[in-house]
Parts: sequence; C-alpha cells; structure tokens
Amino acid sequence: MAVRTYLQAITDGLHEAMLEDERVFVMGEDVGAFGGAFKVTAGLQEEFGPERVRDTPIAEAGIIGAAVGAAIAGLRPVCEMQFSDFVACGFDQLVNVAGKMHYRLGLAVPMVLRLPSGGGFAGGPFHSQNPEAWFMHAPGLKVLAPSTPEDAKGLLAAAIADPNPVVFMEHKHLYRRIKGEVPDGSYETPFTARVARPGTDLTVIAYGAMVHAATAAADEVEGASIEVLDLRSLAPLDEEAILVSVGKTSKVLVVDEANRTCAAGAEVASLIADRGFELLDGPVRRLATPDVPIPFSPPLEEAVIPTSSRIAEACRELLDY
Repeated sequence: MAVRTYLQAITDGLHEAMLEDERVFVMGEDVGAFGGAFKVTAGLQEEFGPERVRDTPIAEAGIIGAAVGAAIAGLRPVCEMQFSDFVACGFDQLVNVAGKMHYRLGLAVPMVLRLPSGGGFAGGPFHSQNPEAWFMHAPGLKVLAPSTPEDAKGLLAAAIADPNPVVFMEHKHLYRRIKGEVPDGSYETPFTARVARPGTDLTVIAYGAMVHAATAAADEVEGASIEVLDLRSLAPLDEEAILVSVGKTSKVLVVDEANRTCAAGAEVASLIADRGFELLDGPVRRLATPDVPIPFSPPLEEAVIPTSSRIAEACRELLDY
C-alpha cells in the first residue's frame, strides 16, 4: 500500500494497464509531452513512446471516432477530454457510434473516455459541468464516478478491461486534494456502490466529490447516525445496495453536484420511490445544483454547488420530519 493522491492513483492505473497489456494506449489533446491539462499523463510518453501516448488535434469528435475504430480493430484506447464540458463536441461519436456499435453489429468497443468534471475551482460555465447524466441516458455506455484514490485506480482498471465503452468521470476538485492508501499492483474494483460511512438514522447517497461533502456533513450533525453511500457506478446503478441502505435507515437524502433536473440523483430518487416506498419513514429529499450555469465568481459558485453545511442542514430537516 502507498499513500497517493486521486490524480496519482489514476496515473498509476494507466501506467500499470499499459505495462500489462500492449493493446492499451492513451490519446488526447496535449497528453504526450505536456502530460495532459492536469498532468495526469505526465511521464507516460517518455516511457511508452508517442505511438502509445498520442497527442491529437483539438477535435473531440475525431478523438472519439478514432478510438472507436481502434477499439473495433482490437486495441484498448483510453481517451482524455481536457474538460468534460468539451465532450459535447464529440457527442455523436460517443452516443450514436460507440454506444450503439454492439447493438448494430455485435462488436465490442473496449474504450475508456476520461472526463475531468465538476466545479470548485472558479472555472465558470464551460469548464465546471457534470455531464454524467447525459450518458446514463444513452444505452450502450457505462458511467463511473470514483470518489477515492483507491477506487479511481481500481475502477479505471476495470473500465479498461471492460468490453464496452466506459465514460470515466474524474472530479477535478479531487485531483490533488484527496489522498488515501492505494494497493500496489493491478486490481479491479467492481461497478458497485460502497458504504463510505455506516449509519442507522438516515442515508445520504452521493458520488464523486459530493461523497466527501456528505461525509463532512454527517460529522456535523450531532446526535444522529448518518450513512453515506458512495454510488461509484452510475450506469450500471447498484440498485440493491441503494435499497439495502434505505431499508436500514428509512430516510434518504440524494446529493448531486450536477444541475438538478434529470440529474443522476433523479434516477436514484425515482428508484427508491418505485421499489423502496414501503421502506421509507419520510419523503425522498434531493439536494443539487440549481438549473443555472456554474458562475466564475468563487462566492457565487459556492452559493450554487452543494456544500457540507447545506447537506447537514438538509439532513437535520429530514431527521426532524
């Protein structure tokens, strides 16, 4: 075991996958000599060469389209978008080509698309979005959102090994802020939820950076035992783990950094209402970013993205219901 940042764990995962499987290669804008916009791929081109760490033009549709072709040809590409927001330029190639290829032709498309997402760094409306729900809605795509260094490395390894196209959400705010023990060597983390903090009185369901905000909020609420369930995988969604946690606590708050309407949390809330209604002792509550663009101003950004204090207040209100 070694203590690694969230960013270092992803770099380690890429490095080990490339060592173990010569089919794995990395591609994207400035991922080579520059090491990527956030330096996640730093040092990989020096070790593996430009054939396996490929700089590309500024053309997201071209990056994803080329990855689809490479995956069909038997390789395992790992693509990087500099910011998750820019994936919109390659939406057709991802949703209508990569996501539908198995249905149309029975072909595996073993590719991973890494999307640095989320706010918290004054990036404004074009560099701070959380677009994971776009891809939860698209059949044929898997969507992962790790919150810890250990899970970031293990989920990335599992994503690279998967025969399906996987959208891998990396929260930028976690890159250098979160550290944790990470197992040495290669390992795969299953696409299931995990209990980040056990409790008995109320469940907070979250993923990505909101797991840490929810855990801090749970520590703020005195006199209550609050469970935090980290989804880790958004598609597939671990429905059983969600219902087990709700059955244990009978009250649930779903927290989502993405804009509220049609966010991942909406699907979770719908699942609980549909299959877990009789388990509940209160309404399913949601806390999410309002349906507005993320502001550049740090105080305004903090005012819209859920914080630990607002999560704690929502927990208190639900506990008193």
